[in-house]
Order: sequence, then C-alpha cells, then structure tokens
Amino acid sequence: MINQIKNNIKKAVAILTLAALLPACVNKDEFFLLPDTGGIDQAIWDNDGSVQLHLNRVYDVAMYQFPLQLTPDRYGVHYASDENYFPDGDANAKATLGLQGILGNNDVRYTGNTYGGNPGNNKYWDIARCNDAIANLPGSTMLTQKKNELLGQYYALRAITYFELVKVYGGVPLPLTPQGADSIYDEGRRPAKECFAAILSDLNNAIILLEGFNPGDADGRGKITKLIATCLKAKVLFYWASPQFNPTNDAKHPYQASRWTDALTANKEAYDMCVSAGKKLMPNYLDIFRVESGNTEAILVRTYSNTVPNRGNGTEQRVRPASEGGSTGFPNTYFMPTTKMLDAYPMRDGKPLNTSTAFPYDATMFWQNRDPRFEATFATNGSVYPLSGNANRKQWTYNLAVGESSGVAVYVKRFSTPTLTASASAYNSSVGGGSGMDWIELRFAEVMLNYADCMNETGNIAGAKDLVKQIRMRAGVVAGDSDYGLALAGSTAQLRNLILNERQIEFAFENKRNSDLRRSRTMHLLTGSMSKLEIQLVNPPVGSDQKDKKVLEDPTVPGGTTSFRETLNINDKATYTKYFKNVVLTNTTYLPYNVPEFHYFYTFHNDFVSFGNKILPTVGWAGGTFDPLD
Repeated sequence: MINQIKNNIKKAVAILTLAALLPACVNKDEFFLLPDTGGIDQAIWDNDGSVQLHLNRVYDVAMYQFPLQLTPDRYGVHYASDENYFPDGDANAKATLGLQGILGNNDVRYTGNTYGGNPGNNKYWDIARCNDAIANLPGSTMLTQKKNELLGQYYALRAITYFELVKVYGGVPLPLTPQGADSIYDEGRRPAKECFAAILSDLNNAIILLEGFNPGDADGRGKITKLIATCLKAKVLFYWASPQFNPTNDAKHPYQASRWTDALTANKEAYDMCVSAGKKLMPNYLDIFRVESGNTEAILVRTYSNTVPNRGNGTEQRVRPASEGGSTGFPNTYFMPTTKMLDAYPMRDGKPLNTSTAFPYDATMFWQNRDPRFEATFATNGSVYPLSGNANRKQWTYNLAVGESSGVAVYVKRFSTPTLTASASAYNSSVGGGSGMDWIELRFAEVMLNYADCMNETGNIAGAKDLVKQIRMRAGVVAGDSDYGLALAGSTAQLRNLILNERQIEFAFENKRNSDLRRSRTMHLLTGSMSKLEIQLVNPPVGSDQKDKKVLEDPTVPGGTTSFRETLNINDKATYTKYFKNVVLTNTTYLPYNVPEFHYFYTFHNDFVSFGNKILPTVGWAGGTFDPLD
C-alpha cells in the first residue's frame, strides 16, 4: 500500500514537471493549452495523497501572500495608492497614480507574460490546475466525503483566482474546462457579469461540497472551509454591487440598487456564520498579526514557518529599523506612510483632525491624542518600540540618528515581532528564519465592514454605524461627544466616506487600499502631491561640530551607556521642539495625483492580446473596444 501511494505521488509530481517543460512561446489560443493530465494516468485522481499533493501546489500559487513576498512583473501597479511612499522607487506605481508618466498597454501584466507555473507567472496556469481537478475528481473512486472536500477547495481556489483577475481587468477569458489540442478556448474576453456568475457558481459549489469539513489548526490551518467560501461569496457580491462594477453616474450602464440587496443578504449570512463559529475581534488590535493560536479574528490565512525551508516570509526584515536588522539598513518604502496616511487617523474620540475640542490636534506633536491604532501601527521619534525582547526600547527617527537610516520618520511596527532578535529577523528561503508569521488575507473586521457598507447602501445607517462602533471600541477610541465620531456621518454618503477611511486605517499596510480605491471609484479623486514626514535636528551638525547630534547621543555620564536622548520626555512640547522639528518633504519632480477614470479596468498587455483570439484591449486604452460592463 505504501509503495502504491509513493508511485501515485511520483505520478502527480511528474505532471507538474511535464507542465513546467511546456514552451514559453505560444500561438493564438494555445496560451490556454496544458497537457491532458487526466489522460496521463487517471488513477492519480483515485488516491487522496496524490490529489492532496496537487492541491497543495494550487494553494501555493493561488493563495494570497504578504505584500512584497511575491513580486511578479510590474507588480507596482497593484501596490500603488496614497497609503505609502512605495511609488517613490517604483516607476510603474508612479505611472499608476499619474505622478510621473502614464501607464501604457503593456504595463499591466497581472496575467503574466510568461508561460510557466511558478507563483505569479500566470494566473491562467493556476486556473488550469483547478480545471484539471474539477474535471477529473468527480469520476474518482475515492470516498465521497474526501472527494467532496478536495473538490470544494479547488472550486474556491479557482473562484479566488478569477476574482483577482476580474478586479483588475473587469472582463477576462473564462476557460472552465481542461484545454486540449482539439478543444482550445477561443471565446475571448467575457463580460464582467458572466465572470462574476462563474465565480459565484464556483463558490456555491464549494459551500455545498465543504459541508462538514472543519480541519483543526494542527493540520488544517490555511485550508478553505465552508465558512471561508461563504465569506468569499459575500465579498464577491459586495464588489459586484460597488461603484467599480455598478457605477452611479453612467448612463450606458445604469445603476442597479438590487445588487446591494443581494450583497446585503450574502454579507449578513457570512457575518452570522462567523459569529456562530466563534469568530470575533481580537481584544488587542496590535495582536492581530502577532497571535496565531487562538486568533479569533483570522478567517482566510496563508501559513508560514520560520523553521521550514521555503515556507517563510521576509516581512520582519522589511519593517525593522537598521539597528534591529532592517533590510539593507532601510525599511521598504511600502511600509513608509505618506502624510495622507498619517492624516487619515482621527483623534481619540473618532473625530477628524482639527475638529475635536477634547482631543486637539497639534501638527508638531502629531502622534498625541490620536486614534489608538495610530500608536499600535507606527513607531515615531522617541516612542517605545519593543524589539529583541526589550520592552522599553525606544526608536529614534530623526535624520542622522546614530545606527539608523536617514529619511525614515515613522516606522510601521504592527507586523514586527517584539521578542525576535536582530540576527534572527532575516529570512533565507533555504534555511528559514524571520518571524514565520501567518498572512491573514481575510479577517472578521473586514467581514464586519463589508456588511456595514451593504447596510449603509440599503438604508440601515444605524446598523452600519453599530458595526463600525464595535471596531472603534476594540481600537480604544472613546465615545466622546459624538458617539465615537459616528454622529458626524448623518447621511449615506457621509457614512460611505467614513467607512472608506475606516478601512484605510483598520487595514493599514495590509494591501487593501489599492483595491478599495478602485472598488469605490475614488482613486481618480485623489488630489495633491505625494509627501512624507522627516524629523530633523533643530541644530544639525556643521562640519566637525556635531551640535545637537552629539548632545543627544553622548552618554549622560562619562563612560556610561545611557545616551542623553533616552532621558528626554519626548511628549513635552518644549523639550521636543528644543531638539527636533517636523518637515514635510514633497518630491517636486513628481506631478500631483492624477488617475484617469478609465483605469478602473486595466487592459491586457499586447503579447496576451496578439497570441489570443478575441482578446481585445479595454475601452479607454490604445485600440480599446472591449467594455467589461456591457
């Protein structure tokens, strides 16, 4: 029996090996052509061990990852937003936001422009794996329950992959069966409506097939269950109802209020199911990405490990300061907030900047009196930032600070591990390392805010506010004189904007902002210039005279180890302004944000168009005739 399983596993691996040897150059619709894996040996679909091997690889290529863990060609297009300073070093992100140059037809390569099976190479390769399983598993002789569990996961993974494509392109080619030499897909791009219908059909199938499948954390963490499929279905309908696909001012594509009703029903079902399953907000916002066992908020996750080779992630090193093992002495600019991001956080009572009497805003002491998620997310100059097991460690971010990189005024700390030493923070794929923290793609707070959006759009403003209130209460926002700031939103339009801002700060640096701006059709409304904060010394060094730098960094007593800066009360304004000043830096070589409206649906690169049949460019783009909403 053991030899039989080993042989089946070898056959499954052989399939993947054969697929990897396919030529990179293709003609016409051979782009979708993969070997007839069912014909190689139908017996592999009769053995759950072989199929699980195949399914594991689909998870590997299709499941969401930490930001920057996977960087396919021109990935900056999908990271661009007003949240971070990442566009400063990425030409494609700059062009996406209109800061410098513009996107061309070849600049969005989300389908991939290579014909290979590694993660990020080609979404249609990932889909083909699912198509093979969905076509061959029903005829398997394995036990029905096991077959259903496997098949349900394939359906959900195919839905995830198509959903990510549709979010980018609107309407995409939609092969749903294995492609053979005599049956190559040639139906071209399908309308968004047809794509959403296929995605929802897959998720409905997954919901039915995954009934009773509840693997524990020990061997099932990261696997898709009925609960996850239900939450994904709710999210898909939420997107279908949102302005990207359901515009309110487009005569050609009339607004359909009924979509919000459908989305409300699905999101209520997802929310209720989560509550019944024991899902709830983590008590401490800062623990969301630091606690794995017993994390009541995590729903859809990708598991990582810091001990298993090729199963880790490099996020720990990307967010750390130079003094604590930060990559190349400088945190990635994806984790560097813009001033727009810093200003998005309300005050302690939920009111926007400069509107609260109880908690006034001071631009100099900008970290004070803010929504507690500000402190949980950011490390500012002189603030406590525990690392290497030192609970009292302070982070210094003024320019020229000894042992640190210049130009980083604010660090993102919510993805760091306080107990991890600097030497252990680096990740090497061949040996492991880093934090091994799991990526949470979907958590209960998102289910709540999706549901709140649906309630708001269907007239239940009070119900929507209650869900937002729960999230703000968890964060530590106080009621104040305006019901946690929610009393300021008296209409559907006002609450819509408040929820969008709430998403920005609740999901800070979780790679949600780009999609939220596109889904809500607000990306083209971004104005102003991209800027960041810098902390400078009031009396910077001049020549050999180190001035304040020497004063701050010298020990308090000769021969001691405690520097003078460690003794400062950084929250006293007179003390702070004696040594530091805040400067907003705007790169004048960039233009202001200027996103064209037709960018809500990107176009396929010319290689994909040329090698396919009926794969037409999107309207608004060069040669564009395909309208995804028709």
